[in-house]
Amino acid sequence: MRTASGLACDHYRRFRDDVELISRLGHTAYRFSVEWSRIEPAQGQFDAQALAHYRELVDALRQRGITPIVTLHHFTNPLWLARAGGWTNPSVIEWFSRYTEQVADALGDRVRYWLTINEPMVYIYMHHLTGEGPPGASDPQQAMRVLEHLIRAHAASYRILHQRVRPADGPVQVSVASYLPVFVPCRPWWPLDRVATLITDRMFNAAFLDAVTQGRWALPGAAKRRISEAKGTLDFLGVNYYRRHVIRFRPFGGVWAAESCDVAHHRRHEKESTSWMHWGVHPESFFVTLTRWAGLGLPILVTENGTPMADDARRWSYIYRHLQQLARALEAGAQIFGYCYWSLMDNYEWSHGFRPRFGLVEVDYRTQERRPRASALKFAEVCRTNRLVIER
Repeated sequence: MRTASGLACDHYRRFRDDVELISRLGHTAYRFSVEWSRIEPAQGQFDAQALAHYRELVDALRQRGITPIVTLHHFTNPLWLARAGGWTNPSVIEWFSRYTEQVADALGDRVRYWLTINEPMVYIYMHHLTGEGPPGASDPQQAMRVLEHLIRAHAASYRILHQRVRPADGPVQVSVASYLPVFVPCRPWWPLDRVATLITDRMFNAAFLDAVTQGRWALPGAAKRRISEAKGTLDFLGVNYYRRHVIRFRPFGGVWAAESCDVAHHRRHEKESTSWMHWGVHPESFFVTLTRWAGLGLPILVTENGTPMADDARRWSYIYRHLQQLARALEAGAQIFGYCYWSLMDNYEWSHGFRPRFGLVEVDYRTQERRPRASALKFAEVCRTNRLVIER
């Protein structure tokens, strides 16, 4: 599927007004991504003005008491890297390290919290298995190479950040933003659905985290691999959570079936509601994710949680119910030190274009006007008070 990109919310040029908006809404942290193609538009050529832009953004945040959380890679690659084979090229580890050095030197005295890579397994799935994103590949062997390169690049970036970053507000903290859903069998009584679910969970959730915590990883049907330099390269765990996935075994289509069909089948029994993108809404699974991965013994930062609801009242219901589950996880002993909603403003949602509306703040793409939704004002109260008032 092809969708036209464009100006989106024009945050790059309007960031000062947007930071004021963030401050008015009571947010105490702001996660954003640095665009590699702006920093290094041609291989080996770095743009000092682009680096200065991100310093200005960070300074604007810090002046208002807002903690910056910086992500180095969020799905997009420079054109020169894409032409060189993207993440299939083993040299990407060196290139990503060089890029990390530039950003670390520019922001290292200003930023404590860093995410090297956003949703590495989603990147592999979308770009190298389903072909939804560039290069549009469907090649499991290629996907395995990309996985190894992402792990090694993260490990190299982790060490660079620890060597070069000296923030004034505490020791540097580095992680990845991992999409960690809950997978459940469509037909719990059917053994093949249960097996497919376990395999999917191992591939999508556990393999990457095994590598960056234990230094080894394995996928079903593949030999175990060791990447010793990746061991212990998480200071905290970044958790992206949106929904649970219902898995149904297909003998001639892999373990991932057409999700709309599977969810519809499963929902006949559980009456799960859905978002505009037909994503199931199941807050209890957020609790499962948080308490399960708290077992790694790492502090947790919820780096993304959100929904593309056309009805803003349903958006707030989603946020409220997920915050309730976060509170449950805290009571159960999970070390959770922050929560970031996705997203502040309406955004460009990859193959879905501009149609989904995730934002707490509505964006008129024609005029670039920002209009905080009612959900933004309710969430602002939670941010200011650090309390969730019980709603009946």
